[in-house]
Amino acid sequence: MDLILRGGNLPDGRTGVDIGITDGRIAAVEPKLAAKGRREIDVTGRLVSPPFVDAHFHMDATLSYGLPRINQSGTLLEGIAVWGELKPHLTVEEIAERALTYCDWAVAHGLLAIRSHVDICDDRLIAVEALLAVREQVKEHFDLQLVAFPQDGYLRAPNAVDNLARALDMGVDIVGGIPHFERTMADGAASVRALCEIAAARALRVDMHCDETDDPLSRHVETLAAETRRLGLQGRVTGSHLTSMHSMDNNYVSKLIPLMAEAELSVVANPLINITLQGRHDTYPKRRGMTRVPELMAAGLTVAFGQDCCMDPWYPLGSAEMLEVAHMGLHVAMMTGSDAMRACFDAVTVNGAKVMGLEGYGIAPGCNADLVVLQAGNPVEAIRLRATKLYVLRRGRIIAKTPPVSASLDVPGRPKAVDFRRVPGDV
Repeated sequence: MDLILRGGNLPDGRTGVDIGITDGRIAAVEPKLAAKGRREIDVTGRLVSPPFVDAHFHMDATLSYGLPRINQSGTLLEGIAVWGELKPHLTVEEIAERALTYCDWAVAHGLLAIRSHVDICDDRLIAVEALLAVREQVKEHFDLQLVAFPQDGYLRAPNAVDNLARALDMGVDIVGGIPHFERTMADGAASVRALCEIAAARALRVDMHCDETDDPLSRHVETLAAETRRLGLQGRVTGSHLTSMHSMDNNYVSKLIPLMAEAELSVVANPLINITLQGRHDTYPKRRGMTRVPELMAAGLTVAFGQDCCMDPWYPLGSAEMLEVAHMGLHVAMMTGSDAMRACFDAVTVNGAKVMGLEGYGIAPGCNADLVVLQAGNPVEAIRLRATKLYVLRRGRIIAKTPPVSASLDVPGRPKAVDFRRVPGDV
C-alpha cells in the first residue's frame, strides 16, 4: 500500500484502527492491518476524520473587511449596503486573490469542501468569473461548489433574472435565492417557485437563503418545501439560515418541520453569523437567532453548520476553522449531551458532505483518501480543544502538516512536555 495510518480513532467510536491507502483511495480500514505500506504514520490515539466541510460560505466577499468601510451597526442590512458600495470597485483579480488566500487557510485547517454563494447581481458577473477560475485552480486540493446567489433579490434587482441564467450557463453549480429580501411576501414566494423550476429544468440542486430574519411571519421555507415536493426535487434542496424559526411559535413549527421532512430538505445553520446578525433590533431579552437545530435533527433532516462569512461586511472575524463553528453551534443550540456534541461534529463533516452531495466521502474501503488527523482522541475532544490538524490528506497525499501543541512545564514530579488533550471525565 502507498500509505498506512496506524492505530487511529474514528469518529464512530472505533479505536486502534489502521487505514490503508492505495492510488488515492482507502483500501482497508481494520485493526492491525497485516499489509505493509511504503510509508506508515503512527497516529495511535489520534482522531482520524474525513475532512471538514463548509456547506455555506461567501467566498466572493471574504477578506474584504473594511472595504470601502466598516459595518458599524453590525446588522445584516448595513452589511448588504456596504457590499453594494464595494461591488462597483471589485475586480476579478482582487476577488480571486482573496479567495485563494482563504483556500490556503482552509487546507491548513483540514477544510477540503466548500459551498460558496456568489453574488450575480453585478451585471459584469466578475465574481462568477473569478470564482469559476478559482474552482479550477484549487480542484486538486478541495471541492468548491458555487451557488448563483441574487443578493439583491431575484425579482427585486434589475437584470437578476437574466444574470442568474447567465451564471448557470457559465458553469455555476447550484440555484440560489433570497425570498425574504424581495419587496413583498408574494414576490418572495414567486421567486421560490421560479427558482425551483429553473433547478428542475436544468437538473440542478437548490440552496436558498431563506427567512434570514427575526420576523416569525417570514415563512418562505414552507413554500420551498412545497415546491420541492411539487417538482420532485426531494434530497436536492437546502434551506440556509432559517433564523425566523427561532422566533416562530411552537404550534406552527409543529406543522412546519414535518413538511420539511416530507420534502427531504437539508438545512444549513450558520452559528457564528446567525447569533451576530439576529436579535439586533431587540432590547432585552435578546433572541439567539439560530434555527431550531436539535428539533430539525430529531425529525431526521440533515443539518449542517456553515462558516458563512470571514472578515467581510457582515463579520469581522473568522479563520476557516470549522471546529470553531461547531463549538459555537453546540453552545447556541444547548447541545451539551454526549450524543448531541458528537452531532455537532457531524454538522461540520458528514452532514455537510450530504448537503453538498459529495461522492467518495467517508472512511471506508473505496472512499477517497481525504482525511484529517487531529490532536484529539474523539470528536468531542476535538471541538473542546479546537484541535490541531496534525496531517491533512487529499487523495492520499499529505497537503498540510502542523506540529502537535504542547507545553514545557518545569514542575518537579511532572512530565516536561504535556499534551493538552484528554482529562478525566472527557466524553
